[in-house]
Amino acid sequence: MSLAILRSRALAGMHAPEVAVEVHVGNGLPAFSLVGLPDVEVREARDRVRAAILSSGFDFPARRITVNLAPADLPKESGRFDLPIALGILIAAGALDAPDCDRYEFAGELSLNGALRPVRGALPMALGARAASRAFVLPAASAAEAVMAGGLTVLAAGSLLEVCAHLCGQSALSPAQPAAMAPVGDGPDLADVRGQLEARRALEVAAAGQHSLLLSGPPGTGKSMLAARISGLLPRLSEAEALDTAAVLSGAGLFDPTQLGRRPFRAPHHSASAAALVGGGAVPRPGEISLAHNGVLFLDELPEFDRRVLEALREPLETGHVTISRAAHRAEFPARFQLVAAMNPCPCGHLGHPSGRCRCTPDQVARYRARLSGPLLDRIDLQVTVPPLPEQALTGGPGEPSAAVRARVEAAYERQQVRQGKANRQLEAADIDLHCPLTDAARTLLGQAMARFSLSARAYHRCLKVARTIADLNGREVIADGDVAEAVRYRRPLDAAAG
Repeated sequence: MSLAILRSRALAGMHAPEVAVEVHVGNGLPAFSLVGLPDVEVREARDRVRAAILSSGFDFPARRITVNLAPADLPKESGRFDLPIALGILIAAGALDAPDCDRYEFAGELSLNGALRPVRGALPMALGARAASRAFVLPAASAAEAVMAGGLTVLAAGSLLEVCAHLCGQSALSPAQPAAMAPVGDGPDLADVRGQLEARRALEVAAAGQHSLLLSGPPGTGKSMLAARISGLLPRLSEAEALDTAAVLSGAGLFDPTQLGRRPFRAPHHSASAAALVGGGAVPRPGEISLAHNGVLFLDELPEFDRRVLEALREPLETGHVTISRAAHRAEFPARFQLVAAMNPCPCGHLGHPSGRCRCTPDQVARYRARLSGPLLDRIDLQVTVPPLPEQALTGGPGEPSAAVRARVEAAYERQQVRQGKANRQLEAADIDLHCPLTDAARTLLGQAMARFSLSARAYHRCLKVARTIADLNGREVIADGDVAEAVRYRRPLDAAAG
C-alpha cells in the first residue's frame, strides 16, 4: 500500500477537531514533504520521525514521502502528530501491516530513540475521540489524563515499537487506569490565621456563594494568608465541572490527573500582561482567568496591575467566558472564576494604622485608589477592611480550622444546588426574583442602603445574592434583615471602611 490514512486531533481553543494524517510513499527522488498548514514544531517532525523509525529497527524508505494534515485550513501545532506520521510512513511503505488502524486515533511526540513523550491537550482530544467512538493511543504519561474523559478505551504506549506490535497483533497495549485522587482540604489551614473575625467571616461567605472578594488593609495584617486559604474551604467540583476545568488546564499542559475535582487556584504576579491574564497569542491560548475556571483567581497588590489589564476582567466577571479574536483565529474559553484580591489602603500602606505612620497626602491616596475603576469595584461582591492586629490576638490560640468552616460552606452550597442548581453568584435577574424572597424589614433595609450608599442596580442585585448566601449559611429560606445588614456591610465603599 502506497497510501495510509490515520486519525489524530488538533487543538482549537477548547475543541479538538479531527485531523486526517494522509501519508503517500511514491516513486521519485527521496524527499519528505509536509503540508496542511503545519507550524514550526510540526515541520520539525520530519527529522524526529526519521530518527525514531531508524532507532526502532525499521528501514526509512528512500522514496518520495508526502504527508498531508487535513483539513488544510486548520492550523496544526506541537509534536502530537509525530506518532501518526511515523505509523503512516511504515504502513504506506509496506513495513507494517495494520488493517484495523481506522479503529484508533493516535497522538504522541517521538524522541529520537523512538520513545513517546507526553502531549498537551490529551483530555480534550480524548473527548473528541469518545464522540467518534474510537480508541485512543497515547504516550503513557498522557494516558492517565485522557482516561478521565470516560466512555472510551485509552491505550498507553511507551514507544513507537510498542504501538507497531499492538497494531500487528503481536503484543497488545494495556488500557490506561485513572490516577488516585488527592484528598480535599490538604492545603494551608485557616486555623493559622489569628484574629480577623470579620475577614474570616467574609471568606466563609465568599466560599459558600463563590462571590468575589476584595481585602484591603496595611501590610502584614494577613490578607494574603486569608486568600491562600479559600481553596481549602471550597466544595469539590461536580463531574461535569471537573471535566470542563480539566479540559482548559489540559489544553495549556497544566493538568494533574490526581487533582481532578479540586478547584484551581491561580495567583499571577502584578506585572502580568493583558494577554497573560485574559488570554491571547497569534494562536489564541487560555489566560489566567480561564486557567482559574471554576476556581479562584487571586490578584495580590491589585492597584499595581496595569489598569488596562484590570479593565479586561470586567466582561468575564459578568459573562463567565472570554472570546479571543485575532486576524486569522478566533477562540472562546470559559472563565467562570472567583476573584479574590488584596490591596493596601494607600501607596505607603499604612493609612488608618494606629501608629499614624502614614504620610500620604489625600491626592496621593486618591490617585492610588483611582487605579481601580468604579465599574470594576462595582463587580466585586464583598469589600472588607483587614485592620492591624493587637498583640493579644497574635499570641492567642489558633482560630477555627478549615474543616469546620468547609462543613458549613458545603451545607450552604448543597442548599443552593437543591434550590436552583447553581451557586448564588451565578443567579440571573429572573432567578433573583424567584430564589431571593425578603422579609418586609429586610426589603426596607435594603432600600435604605441603596439610597445611602448610592448603589447601582448591579450592586443592588449583588447585595441580594450575598444576602441569599448568608441566609443559606444561617439555614434560612427567607432572607432576613440581619442577612441584608451583613451583605450591605460588605458593600461599603473603601473610603468609608477605612474611615
